[in-house]
Amino acid sequence: MNKIYLDNAATTPLSEEVIDAMVGTMKMNFGNPSSTHSFGQEAKILIENVRRQVADYLHVSPAEIIFTSCGTESNNMIIKSSVENLGVERIISSPLEHKCVSESILDMKSRKGVEVVYIRPNEKGDIDLNKLEELLKSSDKKTLVSLMHVNNEVGNITDIKKIATLCKANNVLFHSDTVQTMAHMPLDFSDIAVDFASCSAHKFHGPKGAGFAFIRKASGLKGIITGGPQERSLRAGTENVAGIVGLGKALEISINNMDAYATHMQEIKDYAIERLSAEVSGIKFNGRSAEKENSLYTVLSALLPYKNPLIGLQLDMKGIAISQGSACSSGASKPSMVMMMVLSEDEMDNCTPLRISFSHLTTKTEIDALVDALKEISSDYAIEKTNVEHR
Repeated sequence: MNKIYLDNAATTPLSEEVIDAMVGTMKMNFGNPSSTHSFGQEAKILIENVRRQVADYLHVSPAEIIFTSCGTESNNMIIKSSVENLGVERIISSPLEHKCVSESILDMKSRKGVEVVYIRPNEKGDIDLNKLEELLKSSDKKTLVSLMHVNNEVGNITDIKKIATLCKANNVLFHSDTVQTMAHMPLDFSDIAVDFASCSAHKFHGPKGAGFAFIRKASGLKGIITGGPQERSLRAGTENVAGIVGLGKALEISINNMDAYATHMQEIKDYAIERLSAEVSGIKFNGRSAEKENSLYTVLSALLPYKNPLIGLQLDMKGIAISQGSACSSGASKPSMVMMMVLSEDEMDNCTPLRISFSHLTTKTEIDALVDALKEISSDYAIEKTNVEHR
């Protein structure tokens, strides 16, 4: 069976160039980067080269890039340290955030008594920026806004430049989870006045266990993992040298091919929308997922017109890897918060969401195979439903 992978929003396969770079590092540069001898300093140079590379991409200072294990760690550090070390008393966010953000916020509410205010999105998953501005002006408490750049389930793009401008005008800190957009879109943090952002390398064909936080130097944020001076004393612990090198190589490849990759994935996404609309009767698309201007090209969120909680398993048995939502919520017995926000009660009870996510490796032939599999499953469902109705 030829296996097909359509879950790239969860993770992407490592590119061969990244593997080669990491293996070479593990063989030749095993020194501890905190050591003062040549072995350590050679490893340190590799890390600093990647730090400068990331900083150049984001148009920021290398001192503002802090290497972590992933986006989850970065988001936890930013949110919790903002409360514990910067005196944040109020957090404005949305129900659409990734669990690592939403649960960090709830932890600060529970342990530190932080006031939490949610902006409820509309049925398309849009955040009302007028409502945000009202909230920014409604309190004198030190406030952090935490709103993701692109939603990991429906692909909606949020205008973080406008949000950053609003936050700046109201003397409010702004954090954006940029895990889904880092290395997929041009990002200029000299122009976008975000204070904090996050990255996971495995979202753009880099290794798991490597990521970074962007922390605006003027913010004064402090680390929450202590025990050493690594990463400007913001993240203690020996750095994952091979992982950071892999992140840098993956970022280099993604930046050099960004336009070509984006064009290819948008073509694949458009083709998927066209084929699914034509061949799967009653299918819909969630949020802004099917809108080219308002959704990232990597993600398509579809809604099948029948309830089938086993759809992921059935597709997997046909050799097609896909998800029904965020990988971090895949084991949950109830729909994700994102789906609860964008679907009606009737859709929640009677329909099945699917998240199809693409990479530059995805082909139209793979989309054809997905469509054929869904048609077969839909046909089986219709037959079973008819049988049940006639019993």
